[in-house]
Amino acid sequence: MALFTFNLPDIGEGIAEAEIVSWHVKIGDRIEEDDQIADMMTDKATVEMESPVTGKVVAVAGEVGDVIAIGSMLVVIEVEDEAAGDTGTDTGESAAPALAPAPKDPAVEQRIEVETPDASDADDAAQAAPKEAAPAPVAVSEPVAAAHEHSVQAKVLASPAVRQRARDLGIDLVEIRPADDGRIRHADLDAFLSYNGAKGFGSSSAARADETIKVIGLRRRIAENMAAAKRHIPHFTYVEECDVTELERMRAQLNEGRGDKPKLTMMPLLIAAFCKVLPNFPMINARYDDEANVITRHGAVHLGMATQTDTGLMVPVIRDAQAKNLWQLANEIRRLAQAARDGSAKSSDLSGSTLTLTSLGPLGGVATTPVINRPEVAIIGPNRIVERPMFVADGMGGERIEKRKLMNISISCDHRVVDGYDAASFIQEVKKLLETPVLILSD
Repeated sequence: MALFTFNLPDIGEGIAEAEIVSWHVKIGDRIEEDDQIADMMTDKATVEMESPVTGKVVAVAGEVGDVIAIGSMLVVIEVEDEAAGDTGTDTGESAAPALAPAPKDPAVEQRIEVETPDASDADDAAQAAPKEAAPAPVAVSEPVAAAHEHSVQAKVLASPAVRQRARDLGIDLVEIRPADDGRIRHADLDAFLSYNGAKGFGSSSAARADETIKVIGLRRRIAENMAAAKRHIPHFTYVEECDVTELERMRAQLNEGRGDKPKLTMMPLLIAAFCKVLPNFPMINARYDDEANVITRHGAVHLGMATQTDTGLMVPVIRDAQAKNLWQLANEIRRLAQAARDGSAKSSDLSGSTLTLTSLGPLGGVATTPVINRPEVAIIGPNRIVERPMFVADGMGGERIEKRKLMNISISCDHRVVDGYDAASFIQEVKKLLETPVLILSD
C-alpha cells in the first residue's frame, strides 16, 4: 500500500486560496476515481473537487470553513502500489504527516430520544415506587356539596364560549367584575386582560434553545464584502418619489400583446430607463480602484442584479444591458435569477458588473439605503409601489384628486467619486422617463 497526496489544483486565474464549503468524504471512506471529494469556494465560484485515484481516505485538510492555499494538501488517499505509480505522484510509503482532524460528519449527530413507557412499564414503576399513606378523605355531605356548587354557579354567569376562553387563558371567572346584568362577556375578559396583563394571563411560548452557526461559504463572502464596502466607502443615499401610474399602464398594455414573449415585470422598464440616462452621468456607471487611485468610467452597462438565494445574496450580471430591448432584458433577468438560485451560474455570470440594481419587490419598503457593491460607485434600489390620492391637472386649468401609483427610488453613491448633485440629477432624469414612459421606447 502507498499514500497518494491530492493537492488543491489551480482552479482559476489569479486564485491563491479556496474555502472548504462542504466535504463529501471523511477519514476511513473508500472512494472511487472521479468520486466527489469536496466543494471549494473561491472569490468567483464554487468548484467540485473529484478524486483522481481509487482508495481509502486517511487524512483531510481541515473542517468546513477552513481556507487552504492552492497547491497545498487537500486529502491523502491510501492506494495500491500500482495505482500510486500510475498517477505519476511520488508518494512513498511513509506515514502521512500530522494533519488537521477530520470534519464532523453532518449526517452523524448526537441524538437524544425520549421514550414514553408503555402501560406495563408504568405499572411496574408504580409497584416499585415506595407507597405513601394517602391523606384521610374529608367527608362532605351531598346536600352541602350541591349547595356550594349551586352558589358558585349563581355568582358567575357566562356563556360556554366565554368560559372556555377563560380556561384557555387561565383566568378564574370569579375574579372578573361582570356587566350590569351580572353576565360576563368577552368584552369583560378583554377589559380584565388590559388591566391585568402583567400578571401573566394570555398565551405564552416556550423559549427555544440557543443556536450557534458557523459563518462559512457564501455567507462569509457576503459578510466580508459588506464590511469592506462600509469600511472603505463613504456612502450617501438620495431618495425620490416617482409617479409610475402611466408606466404600469404601459406595462399592462405590452403584456397583453406579448405572445410567447416573457411577461414584463417592472425591472426591464427600470433598467431601460437607467441605461437611457447613464450616458449623461458617466460617473454613476463606474468602478473605483482605491488602491491604484484610478476611476474607470464604463461605456457599456454591465448591470448587477442582486438576487436572494437559499445560501445568501448573489449578484449575477446582465452584460451590455444598454444594447437589449425590454423582452431581451426580461429573458436575461429570468435566466440569471434561476441560475443563481439553482447553483448553475458560471463565474462569468457573477463578475464584472459596473452598476447594481437591488429590489425587494413587494417587500421593498418606503425607502432603502442599499450598500454599494464594491468596487462600483453606485447602487440603485426601487421600492414597493403604493397607491395614494394625488392632485393632478384636470385639463381645464385646475386640479382634481386622483388615485395614483407611487414608487420611491433610492440610490446610494460613493461620495469620493459621485457628488450629491450628480446623484440627484441622475434620479430626476430617470423620474422624467418613468412618469412619461413613452420616452423610454423613443430613440
